[in-house]
Amino acid sequence: MKAILNHLFEYKTLTKDQAKQVLLGIGRGEYNQAQIASFLTVYMMRSLRVEELEGFRDAMLELCLPIDLSAYDPMDLCGTGGDGKDTFNISTLSAFVVAGAGQRVAKHGNHGVSSLCGSSTVMERLGYRFTNDAGELERKLETAGICFLHAPLFHPAMKNVGPIRKDLGVKTFFNVLGPMVNPAMPQKQLVGVFSLELARLYAYLYQQTDKRFMILHALDGYDEISLTGAFKVISNQTEQVLEPTQLGLSTLTPESLAGGATVDESAQIFMNVLNDEATPAQKQAVLANSAMALLAADRAATREEAVALARESLESGQALSCFKKLIA
Repeated sequence: MKAILNHLFEYKTLTKDQAKQVLLGIGRGEYNQAQIASFLTVYMMRSLRVEELEGFRDAMLELCLPIDLSAYDPMDLCGTGGDGKDTFNISTLSAFVVAGAGQRVAKHGNHGVSSLCGSSTVMERLGYRFTNDAGELERKLETAGICFLHAPLFHPAMKNVGPIRKDLGVKTFFNVLGPMVNPAMPQKQLVGVFSLELARLYAYLYQQTDKRFMILHALDGYDEISLTGAFKVISNQTEQVLEPTQLGLSTLTPESLAGGATVDESAQIFMNVLNDEATPAQKQAVLANSAMALLAADRAATREEAVALARESLESGQALSCFKKLIA
């Protein structure tokens, strides 16, 4: 690690293989905490190169406990986090709306590192018990149309990094990797990212795969569609900038998307949305992200149809039903 750190301190970058080997070493416990913290810090001060991101991704997938859910053709909806916006759990809620609309979901999630309440945090508070038992996860996909993959159970090698990330309390490149290392390796994915630069890196790497994907970035910095302004969409077919009105939805204020000040408040907002008792702004933000996921999964032909499908899933109680069956 000393040689790698000196290499990086000279403003040099890593090859794909170097990046992979370092992350494999971290996973195998070959380095001490100070070395790992230094390594992470380098990437807080400069951008990842595409080769580095690819190498880190490959190492994470090699180290993870894979699970084959391909028979269910599931989708993942996942944001990188790290946008510093402290919104309520929009992508996790969207996962239930998408499941309610008939597209099965294998949601990859974790506790928040740079935010109060990550997807795992809110799910745990609402009574979900994490598991990596394949049979149990398959049963949930059968009955609820959704299963939840709590990242630490599938990436046990990263236990060396968890405490360091928590102590640092800021986004690291592990935020960036999260959506890329779903252990089910779903062939459909909606990804929210916190910067345009990252959107381009993701698009480049996803275009090398056979995934159906859509990458989202709100131009004012959110790692999801916030409806606070224009947002960038990159998919297999297209790259475009859309306005909220192009989804038939209103432009929202940042304040209207705030998450709770406590985990309990976040959980309350979560249930308000599923019970269709949310504020208009909360509901629209969830509909926007759910609709784009349904488009990405080829469940709808147009944006209007996708929003209508998402709305029906939420208002009919189908999304709530999926949630209740998952928790049961």
